[in-house]
Amino acid sequence: MADPYRIVEVKPEWIINQEDMGTKTKFWYRDPDDDVNWLFKYPRQNTGEHWAEKIAAEVASVLGVRHAKVELARFEGACGSATESFVRGGRALCHGNELLEWTVGGYDPKKKFHQSEHTLANIFVGMDYVFENPEDASLAKRTLAEYVVLDALIGNTDRHHENWGLLRRLEGNGLRGILFLAPSFDHATSLGRELLDERRNRFLKENRVGGYVEKGRGAIYWSEDERRGPSPLELVRRAVRTYPDLFRPAGLKLAEIDENVFSQIVDRIPADWMTSLARVFTVALLGYNYRPKYTTVI
Repeated sequence: MADPYRIVEVKPEWIINQEDMGTKTKFWYRDPDDDVNWLFKYPRQNTGEHWAEKIAAEVASVLGVRHAKVELARFEGACGSATESFVRGGRALCHGNELLEWTVGGYDPKKKFHQSEHTLANIFVGMDYVFENPEDASLAKRTLAEYVVLDALIGNTDRHHENWGLLRRLEGNGLRGILFLAPSFDHATSLGRELLDERRNRFLKENRVGGYVEKGRGAIYWSEDERRGPSPLELVRRAVRTYPDLFRPAGLKLAEIDENVFSQIVDRIPADWMTSLARVFTVALLGYNYRPKYTTVI
């Protein structure tokens, strides 16, 4: 068995400032021996959001998806996660809601929930608009397709319009050109992290892990007239039929994964951070989402 993931012990004197965006309690810090800022996030009570962040990042690594680096972390005895900042080196982050406000008429950038205009089609139109070079736009769309496939694999239901973005480079007197899609980030709302063991046990005993997955509602809509977004897995099912050229590269990456790697990733979470049932359920969820690849993604 591989060694457990390391745990970063965050010290009070490392804190830089609080982070107000989002609903979770979190703060930025910097280790004096490191020149990069990190975001410490507390999990919501009775959830596994901290280990979900770490497992999701490790799955993204195996899948070959660009993502923010995540470590397990502890602050004053409290368990959490730490995410490395990717907004550095003269870059600025433009969130998805800003992009869609520019490119979709009447788009409300402040409407986080039930924003049915946050569709895959509108996102792709926005990228065609902001990237002057069609090849750059195509690359950005293929990269986002990889994020969508990652979401389907881990059951991430929180890819709302502030949970993806574009990076620009600051030069001279202002912003010059959008360069590329930001790495995938904020995967805490995945892997059944909100379930208590009683429900996990019931889903496993009754062979209803798939039912739990299929009932999940994602934050990217398929159509503006939908009341709710499809599950991340259903979004991929629809997307591969409509955008085969964009989603095929992600499907080929998925096909290269050995399913056994999921249990190897989960097993490295320290014993006192995740219950046995949470581990079994997480591996079962990843397995369910992985197996439809032969008929949906490739």
